[in-house]
Amino acid sequence: MVPDAPRLERFPRPPTAELFSQRVLDFDRAKGSIRLSFVATDAFLNPAGAVQGGILAAMLDDTMGPALWVLNGEETCSVTIDLSVSFLAAAKPGLLYGEGRVVQRGRTIAFLEARLSDADGRIVARSTASARIVKG
Repeated sequence: MVPDAPRLERFPRPPTAELFSQRVLDFDRAKGSIRLSFVATDAFLNPAGAVQGGILAAMLDDTMGPALWVLNGEETCSVTIDLSVSFLAAAKPGLLYGEGRVVQRGRTIAFLEARLSDADGRIVARSTASARIVKG
């Protein structure tokens, strides 16, 4: 699915979107899913030469929130209540892909999940979260 250009113009762009060179690649409003890309730079590396886990967690969070925004429309945003991350492999600098989806949405709380893959398709981290739905 090709993203709707007018809708993307209203897509929230927090400062982390610039920091991570975030781009929306695809989304499905009916399913509450989104696919993004990020660029991990050398500035994000830990002493072992891998992308620091907190950076990966932030990228995952920045994938799940937009999935909920896509499902709910522009009138709401999300506030993360809790976030759980599993680190599956070391992420190296370069292009990373985030895929997020809304697992379940209630009136005020949503349950979300995401995964982050490298350019070779290897999953480097995955996450689940709950988020409060608030009026934008």
